[in-house]
Amino acid sequence: MPRNTNKPAVQGAKSFLNSLKFEMAGELGLGNYEAVDKGSLTSRQNGYIGGYMTRKMVQFAEEHLKNGGQI
Repeated sequence: MPRNTNKPAVQGAKSFLNSLKFEMAGELGLGNYEAVDKGSLTSRQNGYIGGYMTRKMVQFAEEHLKNGGQI
């Protein structure tokens, strides 16, 4: 039985992160990612989604900081 102990750093961010994950999967050509058995995907496919999410979040943070935002 798998244990997922990952917790978002900000409470309430889970739904945003899930929607971002599904959006990234769609952009990478993995349609209907919500219904897909993630265990049937390759490590590379799952890794692309996580890596792409990270890149988009870093890009968002950099733009936020560039426009005078604070951390």
